[in-house]
Amino acid sequence: MARPAFLLLPLLALALPAEAQQRAVVEASEPTSLAVTVYRDPDRYPGQQMEVDWPQGFAMISETRTVTLPPGESRIRFEGVAEGMVAVSAIVTGLPGGTIEKNRNADLLSPAALVDGTLGNRVRITRTNPGTGEAESESAIVRTRADGGLVLQTDAGYEAVRCSGLPERLTFDEVPDGLSSQPIFSIDTRDATGGTYTVTLSYLAWGFDWEASYVATLHEGRDSDDVRFDLTSWLTILNDNGQSFERAELMAVAGTLNVTSDFEDLADPPRARPMRLTCYPIGSTAAGSPIRNILPPPPPPPAPDIAFADEARIVVTASRMPQVMMESAAPVAVIAGEEQLGDLKLYRVPVPVDVNAQGLKQIAFLREEDVEGVLMYEGNCSPWDSTEDFYPTSMVLETVNDEEHGLGRALPSGTISIFERGPAGELLVGEETLRDYADGQDVDIDLGESAQVFTRCRYQGNDPDDPPGNRWREVVAELSNANPSPVTVRLNIGYPSQWRFRGVRERLRNGRRIIEVEVPANGSRELRWRVREVID
Repeated sequence: MARPAFLLLPLLALALPAEAQQRAVVEASEPTSLAVTVYRDPDRYPGQQMEVDWPQGFAMISETRTVTLPPGESRIRFEGVAEGMVAVSAIVTGLPGGTIEKNRNADLLSPAALVDGTLGNRVRITRTNPGTGEAESESAIVRTRADGGLVLQTDAGYEAVRCSGLPERLTFDEVPDGLSSQPIFSIDTRDATGGTYTVTLSYLAWGFDWEASYVATLHEGRDSDDVRFDLTSWLTILNDNGQSFERAELMAVAGTLNVTSDFEDLADPPRARPMRLTCYPIGSTAAGSPIRNILPPPPPPPAPDIAFADEARIVVTASRMPQVMMESAAPVAVIAGEEQLGDLKLYRVPVPVDVNAQGLKQIAFLREEDVEGVLMYEGNCSPWDSTEDFYPTSMVLETVNDEEHGLGRALPSGTISIFERGPAGELLVGEETLRDYADGQDVDIDLGESAQVFTRCRYQGNDPDDPPGNRWREVVAELSNANPSPVTVRLNIGYPSQWRFRGVRERLRNGRRIIEVEVPANGSRELRWRVREVID
């Protein structure tokens, strides 16, 4: 006897009006506040520059908006979210009834989406009358989707658009429901009484990245044992999404995160599909298609006059170089603050900034003057580096990342440009990549090869390629310095796990045994020691 009661439930649902079965659509307001926290590409190895054309970092975006809900169930649409949004990560807080369902639009407003959304409805087609040359309009019904051809039904019958050879234009009365020129994220919720609420939408988004950009300016009249320089550092933040975030609270997180999700695959940005109209070729398989008379393209413009081209190039070059110099020494108005975030570092911009679509943003986070350092010359003199030729040493600018030397803040990885002040102004002397340096670590900045300091290492006795033995071999290292002042040369003489040394004062640095020796100005120096291979 209970069975008819169960059958009444679907019948009651069918008896409800259509409006009662649909949720009211509510448009959320524009964001009243925004916060963008950018994380670096977790797979970028130390020293690797970020990919400007294909950034693989991500961001945490928080948007505060206002919604007015009617009583009952409704669908809230958040228009203008990032196209790289990872929808499964989205969280909406501030709603009394929570979230029933989450959705992400798959299509953006485009010609193809407009046609597909109007399927079976009326549009107006306007074309030029070949007899009078005047534009004529009539009503038509869209009968096919925009997947290769568009067929309309008019009073004259069925016809394909753009296949008559005459100019044609379609006019739509309205945009179909659900289509927007911006990505949309929507949620379904329930509120028994209705009301106006302030909600926060937070989500991860793909297509962001950032790196640090450093500018080091060496002071004039330096000594190799006492090098002073100014260091300015910038956060270079990249937003590859098509959406801008105006007056946002901008933050960047430095450090390595353990990320296992594939945000690129999860993002799945909505598409703006173009409409491609294809007409059946005129003619037949027997006669072939007629050959259209296509005019040749116009000839290219004549080449500019040689003298004028050289003059233009010189003007451009002359206007760029001073700009680079001025930017390196320009005063910094806003500097991002450093905060601790667990084992990571967070850099917070103190004022709201615009994070523009598909653009770069640079914010200073470090400005230190008169940093103390030393200029070291390095050469390799391990048993495998024996040679009869002199080789240039490598120049390394060394300092310690602490307050005593003028620093004392975490230095995230990025690129560094080194300028040197002289009578002609500031000149670029090198560019390098910089790895992450924590507070208190030794900082090494490569400056390239020296043209003034050379080394030669020769091994006497057994050849290093001979079978292992128990005989000591003598090493002769010759150093030359063409600088007008003394320099310190550091020789890397080998790993302690492979070699034993005698007759020289050596120490361990970065896992290798080294010798540091001063070479006089415009002079040379010779060192001798003995080495033996470690036998297991």
